[in-house]
Amino acid sequence: MADPLLAPANKTPLLALRDVTLAFGPKIIQRDLSLDVRRGSIFAVMGGSGCGKSTVLKSMIGLLRPREGQFLIEGEDYWGGSEQRRTEIGRSRFGVLFQNAALWSAMTVGMNVALPMQMFTKLDDTTIRRLVMLKLGLVGMEHAVDLLPSELSGGMRKRAGLARALSLDPDILFFDEPSAGLDPITSSRLDDLILNLRDSLDATVVIVSHELPSLFAIADDGVFLDAQTKTAIAHGSPSALRDNCTDPQVRAFMQREHTSDSAAGKG
Repeated sequence: MADPLLAPANKTPLLALRDVTLAFGPKIIQRDLSLDVRRGSIFAVMGGSGCGKSTVLKSMIGLLRPREGQFLIEGEDYWGGSEQRRTEIGRSRFGVLFQNAALWSAMTVGMNVALPMQMFTKLDDTTIRRLVMLKLGLVGMEHAVDLLPSELSGGMRKRAGLARALSLDPDILFFDEPSAGLDPITSSRLDDLILNLRDSLDATVVIVSHELPSLFAIADDGVFLDAQTKTAIAHGSPSALRDNCTDPQVRAFMQREHTSDSAAGKG
């Protein structure tokens, strides 16, 4: 029987992990991890605290070399290439929104979005300014171009960070806990924005999150990591894992919001 974590043999996934082991020194974070991310999907990396979700993301964006295994970009071994080749792939294909947005505090929003273009392209200042306004327009932040990050709300900072992630027109967007620290309304608006960007830009999204409402709203595929066995124990969309997964740990995690609501109702 074919492994459900892997794509059919005749199709090359956009992203793939093959028997990946991640570690810090002697401490194993995840082992023997294999998965495929389809082009155009919103793929969720799920699991409880301490299971290694963010560590897996760090490896995917080039911040942590696996101890073993391969990370493939359309069949190309990312970590098997030269540092120059990894840099080329990262610049041309990856856009990353970190949990805290990671904006430079002394630079305006517009300057933050312009920085990757200034560093990695030969575009003139006038063209860069036009592109900055275009990227900010995609996330509804044109009005904030001359504001400092300290003048923005949490949701606005996430949007500004997303505009910067889009600055070099990546086809793969990585999100590390995008809803963390946001109120439910702002979080829902960010979910809608992610869906719109996926559809309008034909992007592929990899998202690390434990926020169930967001996962159910936007993710159509995913993997569930286990902190005890230190590997993936389930694969599928969040809603499918909630409704159909036979692993009791996965079902308890994915149904925790429903269980909490039911308990509150009985009181």
